[in-house]
Amino acid sequence: MTHLITTKLILYYRIVSFKVTAFLLRMAGSARETAQDRFHGFRQAGSGKIAPVVPQPESQFIHRFDNGLVLLGESMPWLDSVGLALAVPAGSAFDPEDRAGLASLTTEMVLRGAGSRDSRQFLEDLENLGIIWSEAVSRLHIVLTATMRASQLSEALPIFADVLLRPRLPREELEPARQGLIQEIRADRDLPEVKLRRELRRRCFPYPWNRPTQGEEETVAAIEWEDVRDFVDQHFRPDGSIIAVAGRFDWDETKALVERLFRDWTGVAPSPLPWRWERERVKHVPYDSQQTHIGVAYKSVPYDHPDYFLARASLGVLSGGTSARLFMEVREKRGLCYTVQATYHVIKNMAAVFCYSGTTAERAQETLDVLLGEISRLKEGVQSEELERVKVQIKSSLVFEQESSASRARSLIGDWVLLGRVRPVTELKQSIDALTVHAVNRFLAENPPDDFTIVTLGPHALEVPREVL
Repeated sequence: MTHLITTKLILYYRIVSFKVTAFLLRMAGSARETAQDRFHGFRQAGSGKIAPVVPQPESQFIHRFDNGLVLLGESMPWLDSVGLALAVPAGSAFDPEDRAGLASLTTEMVLRGAGSRDSRQFLEDLENLGIIWSEAVSRLHIVLTATMRASQLSEALPIFADVLLRPRLPREELEPARQGLIQEIRADRDLPEVKLRRELRRRCFPYPWNRPTQGEEETVAAIEWEDVRDFVDQHFRPDGSIIAVAGRFDWDETKALVERLFRDWTGVAPSPLPWRWERERVKHVPYDSQQTHIGVAYKSVPYDHPDYFLARASLGVLSGGTSARLFMEVREKRGLCYTVQATYHVIKNMAAVFCYSGTTAERAQETLDVLLGEISRLKEGVQSEELERVKVQIKSSLVFEQESSASRARSLIGDWVLLGRVRPVTELKQSIDALTVHAVNRFLAENPPDDFTIVTLGPHALEVPREVL
């Protein structure tokens, strides 16, 4: 939830929304924040290995401090603003199984006063600087993002440094923070689409990467203040943390300020919990409703794969607006549903496409059949006009991202986590321009959508053809 601070009273008693951003990034990367373990240019937590920092274009900057903290920068001198993003390796993948939701509750607690500022003063200082800020919990990171006038960066950084280094964690604020999170969990529980997507993710990705970031009501209720304190002590560490700055700023001055603020920060965060898989491929969740919700997932290639942009182009053909195949065939031509879409999801070394449709119970079986048919038809290839439309859409997204310093700062972190480097926007444009129908069709022929995971939620189970499993 983005905080544009308005009145002191509202913000002092605010209940922060913990909804995870579906993506840390606006373009080419979707869920890049969920990478687990390939950092380039600094020591990976627990690995003992240090990789060299590759040279960057003049507009991009990278520095790894002795304590492992990484600072990324990209100059965007045409802007009057600067975007700041701070990521600490304390996402939901680190939550103990019986304390799921600890990362989300910790996020709320560290924002209730830090350093010399109590909760009220913390919010007042941000308000007085005119800072627009937000927080998010991903599977791997807690991420704080802020946008401000370029001249305010030197005043804003010390405030956020206190959040990472000296959070107050007031005991009396734990219960209000807990109740705010529980209210969100209950609200999501009443949304069938959210419930379906959670069930789909649970079966498509391994534990702990498949859990909802908010946790469950019973696990959040079990969290004690000491759990929050220990989580901060263990995971708010420099080795594995990333700070990114994008917009109009002076790199040398910013690097010196970050070094002064964080030079005494030490330690390495622990690794996420071990993986384990939920093997159930087809699941129906009974739900008393006039509607049926359908989720279909299939595996794809992760962000650091050479064929990633080919996979994203094929997804754009399938679900890239009102001219894409799913919208045209499932909704426009047949009127089977009120919504249909497909999205790309990435964790380290694996990725999946999630397709979703909401329809009436009476037309659910036909909707599933047509949805599976259109997904399977991708292996027959795409047409030149479809690919050109997708390329235009992606390049438009790049243009929009270049107008947002905060968005670009988040993208720098996503690139670093998944690629071990910062990918220049010019490289992204070149990758998109280089896409050809022949290359996309070759990829689809060699990697046809198959091995589906299917979840339905509604009054009746649907028949799933054997050939798609």
